[in-house]
Amino acid sequence: MDCDKCGDEAVMHAAYSGLHMCAEHFCRSVESRTRRRVREDNLLPDDASPDDPETWLIGLSGGKDSVVLTQILHDTFAEDPRVELVSLTIHEGIEGYRDESLAACLDLTDDLDMRHELVTYEEEFDLRMDDVAVEDPMDMAPCAYCGVFRRDLLSKYAAEYDADKLLTGHNLDDEAQTALMNFFEGDVEQMAKHFDASLGAFPGAADGGDDRDGTPVRVSTDGPFVPRAKPLRDVPEKEIALYAQLKDLPAHITECPHSSEAYRGEIQQLLFDMEENHPGVRHSIMAGYEDLAAMAARAYRDGGGPEYGECERCGATTTRDVCRKCSLVDAVQAAD
Repeated sequence: MDCDKCGDEAVMHAAYSGLHMCAEHFCRSVESRTRRRVREDNLLPDDASPDDPETWLIGLSGGKDSVVLTQILHDTFAEDPRVELVSLTIHEGIEGYRDESLAACLDLTDDLDMRHELVTYEEEFDLRMDDVAVEDPMDMAPCAYCGVFRRDLLSKYAAEYDADKLLTGHNLDDEAQTALMNFFEGDVEQMAKHFDASLGAFPGAADGGDDRDGTPVRVSTDGPFVPRAKPLRDVPEKEIALYAQLKDLPAHITECPHSSEAYRGEIQQLLFDMEENHPGVRHSIMAGYEDLAAMAARAYRDGGGPEYGECERCGATTTRDVCRKCSLVDAVQAAD
């Protein structure tokens, strides 16, 4: 098939839009959607300036999503004095897997001449995920431990580097899966938290924080955590993989050997089947979900948010006396 825009040979067909695109127009499309999301979510506020630039910390794992995000953000903002980009890689201690993805991170950041930081579970928590997966003292999937540890380190270092925003490479498939999981579990409060944490647009500095053009904004951005954003959340996973291939980016495209999120896997397969039979269903899910989550966020904020304190062990922000991360670290070390 030929590209609908220029007549050159098409490399992909987007069933949800009907478009056939060549390599050049496809890559432009991915970049355009990412930059549009940056604008619509107001990631770069009106008052950002060379004298007071924004610092954006990118969670760079070396996988296709984070590599593509880093490349596009660099291409867009490398020459913009209002933005400083910093990448952070977390080494969980998974032999072979993370070593190879770390090499991809280093290749990319060296090529882009971007600041890159590395932290490890071993240095931070005195444990490795390979050992956690074997010990499993809490009888949980490895992903359950790892998710808590990763979130803790991302939050810790976003604050340490004085980042204004923490950017992750979650794609359309990731977000649609999370939306369905929250809906199927009937977890309205989690929908509200999801919206305020990473889906809602940032209030504009010039408009006093009101909605811009009817776009729902985060109900609160002055919480204890560095706010997150997901500029790739309009782009399907397969398109991100194709972009990385066409651009010859050093992405490590291999599934983690400890990956075992059975429930999310069921949701993923459901979405695959639905998208095949009803192209565009992922976009529709997210459009409706974001509106519902915005309403839930307003309702829960009106009722007052959770009361945060400091973990007695590590000082991290938490609603518990001892944060979840410290509790899990204690359990793992006690099992040794």
